[in-house]
Amino acid sequence: MTDFNSLPAHVWPRNAARGSDGVVSIGGVSLTELAEEYGTPLYVFDEQDFRSRCRDMAQAFGGPDHVHYASKAFITKRIVRWVDEEGLCLDVASLNEAKLALAADFPPERMTAHGNNKEDEYLELCVNEGIGHVVLDNAEELSRLNSIAAAAGRVQPVMIRVKPGVDAHTHEFIATAHEDQKFGISLSTGAAFEVARTVLESANLKLVGLHCHVGSSVFNADGFKLAAERVLSLYKRIHSELGVALEELDLGGGFGIPYMEYEEALDVATLAKDLLDAVERTATELGIKPPFVLVEPGRSLVGASAVTVYRVGTVKDVETGKADLPMRRYLSVDGGMSDNIRPALYGSEYDVRVVNRRTQGEPVDSRIVGFHCESGDILVNERRFPSDITTGDLLAFATTGAYQYMMASRYNGALRPAVVSVRDGKASLMLRRETMEDLLALDVD
Repeated sequence: MTDFNSLPAHVWPRNAARGSDGVVSIGGVSLTELAEEYGTPLYVFDEQDFRSRCRDMAQAFGGPDHVHYASKAFITKRIVRWVDEEGLCLDVASLNEAKLALAADFPPERMTAHGNNKEDEYLELCVNEGIGHVVLDNAEELSRLNSIAAAAGRVQPVMIRVKPGVDAHTHEFIATAHEDQKFGISLSTGAAFEVARTVLESANLKLVGLHCHVGSSVFNADGFKLAAERVLSLYKRIHSELGVALEELDLGGGFGIPYMEYEEALDVATLAKDLLDAVERTATELGIKPPFVLVEPGRSLVGASAVTVYRVGTVKDVETGKADLPMRRYLSVDGGMSDNIRPALYGSEYDVRVVNRRTQGEPVDSRIVGFHCESGDILVNERRFPSDITTGDLLAFATTGAYQYMMASRYNGALRPAVVSVRDGKASLMLRRETMEDLLALDVD
């Protein structure tokens, strides 16, 4: 039976602890005090946890210059500065992510720009700011970027996003390496080779490597290794037929993390060694120089660094009409699908604990729901929680650092929650809570 007062170490932030009074703290700061000061829902980020995961990833892959933090998982100016201070590089996937990173004074030469539909303003910013890599998604983008670089009198380093045709056995919406999807250029049809030829013939573009991404929430190196083997075959063809030895190979991110107590944590060091060994072995077999390997972790760096704290409101028992489950308890919280769409979108699950006290009740069939006018506003669908959870209790969802805030909405007039970071017993507001004035300021009467 689950001990509802425990905090599974592989799921919760590394500096989370439950005190003798039953209150959970992160980074030495009580979650009850944070909820009182900043309100709920509330995202709480463990700075030291994030930094330690950056260092673990850098050590596993041979240094911080091998690791590009995928900012789409979660980006603020403070997170960008942490990434910079840890020596990692940075991925951006839109014009505004790039602008935010530059506003935080992140060195543009350590940035990589992604996107399947980059507007001219985005490409112009990349060229004019000296962004280190632009990952080309299609031939039309190649032509526009070359013209923009020519007008600026610059040569822009680029990589080509290749579809290696690998099924990473992940959710259809987050699988990104198979053929029938929007990202990249096909390897199997020869299109990627022709784009490489065109880049090499373009006066204002410099081809430095190839990029691929097999998907998200991947827990072993098999898909990455297969993708690397297929992409390296293109390196050999480019070298033998076009006379160019590409220097870099970006294998993307998508490393999985555990969300539930029963799930195992990813062994980053083992995965990295397995992957790097495979790249070196394949390159040697093909008779080419092993390229400099880049990876793009996002979720695996920031996901477990944060929790989301909610306050319980209505508690009611509902008759289900099912013989095997006649009654279910509904626990309503003051957030929902507006601050965490992943359960509704992907069926995602989270480890949930009461954090303002210890619980003693027997487990009862329960469902945690939000306040939205939507029957699908379910954060936890079917689970047994302690029967003594009551109105006013604080529930924290672990592992909410990646994609929760970034996918947040204003459905039903919801205001995006505040975000705080904690470290060494001190809390600091990272993003303030939205206000009704923020909503009204956009309304043109």
